[in-house]
Amino acid sequence: MINKEVYEQSAGKFLEHFGRGHTVAAYAPGRVEVLGNHTDYNEGFVLSAAINLGTFFLAAPSGSKKCRVLAGDRMEEEAFDIGSPAPSKNKAWSNYVKGVFAKLGERKNISSGFLGVLLSNIPLGAGLSSSAALEMSAGLALADLYKIKIEMLDLARIGQAAEHEYAGLRCGLLDQISSLFARGNELVMSDFRTLQIKHVPLAKDARFIMCNTSAKHTLTSSAYNERRKRCEMAAKFFASVLKHPVKTLRDVSWREWETYSRKMDSVTAKRSAHIIGENARVLKGRDLLVKGKLEEFGELMYESHESSRVNFENSCPELDFVVSTAKRTSGAIGTRLSGGGFGGSAVILAHARDVNSISEDLSTAYQNKFAHPCDLRVITPSRGAHLC
Repeated sequence: MINKEVYEQSAGKFLEHFGRGHTVAAYAPGRVEVLGNHTDYNEGFVLSAAINLGTFFLAAPSGSKKCRVLAGDRMEEEAFDIGSPAPSKNKAWSNYVKGVFAKLGERKNISSGFLGVLLSNIPLGAGLSSSAALEMSAGLALADLYKIKIEMLDLARIGQAAEHEYAGLRCGLLDQISSLFARGNELVMSDFRTLQIKHVPLAKDARFIMCNTSAKHTLTSSAYNERRKRCEMAAKFFASVLKHPVKTLRDVSWREWETYSRKMDSVTAKRSAHIIGENARVLKGRDLLVKGKLEEFGELMYESHESSRVNFENSCPELDFVVSTAKRTSGAIGTRLSGGGFGGSAVILAHARDVNSISEDLSTAYQNKFAHPCDLRVITPSRGAHLC
């Protein structure tokens, strides 16, 4: 079992807190976005992978109408009645569970409550999608507990709805799909218009180094929603000037952007340039990986970060430093910010033989620059969410 120690800790906390054992358990991993930044809600393409860090959710019937959920890392409980899972202002972590529970309740009448414990080893605020891992582990466990049959894509949509309605973040489906559909030593290739999901092979000795900068990463209060609005504005503009139908920026080519972008305001033009360019990079990157051209794929990662920095402006000095330092470091094949941006983590692609030397060089450079360490972890693309 992956992260067996975390599971055993979860079971121990469940027994200690509730005085009885759990009856169902599920695990869901965090994810690393390898290529395709903010393209999911623009119905574009993303290459991603599950990571070997994740969240366990353990549950059992409560024997009453009450639901009680414990955050195992802080031993903090939130309780609510089955008919009123209202969002919490003080215990934001519970909103992801409440949202999933409420959406499952729309599919089947739930007449009794549950006891639940969640525990994770995903660093919070690192851009590794700890929220989706919680949603998917809770969703799998509660669906099993209440005997609710649900397709994986529907479960992903439930997690997305929980983010929208309970956490206030208008996210796409990238994080949930990555957590659910991942396979070991492969990348998940997602088409967010058709929701077709394929898998792309990754060299067996390829590894990712996640560098958590510890820069603030709170998307709900950040510019995430504003960026999404700009993309929608750009799509409406292109729909008004192009002869073919345009629903999202997925439908706009780079040549069309070059032809018409001067007629847009400069900020919206830059935001759309990032999305249109990212979609092209993902498609090219998929073909390169199939051909085993890892170094050329890495160059696309550097290009992606530069577009994030200049066009989408969702980077920060800490992330830019990691990318520029890695680019000068022997063995780093490609580097870019991963996730929503505005802080969080950068992802570095390397061969297994080089991860130690890259980590040492980067750790020293980051400490010298910012006077505090960065959290470096070696990531292996791993299996997706499952019942335990």
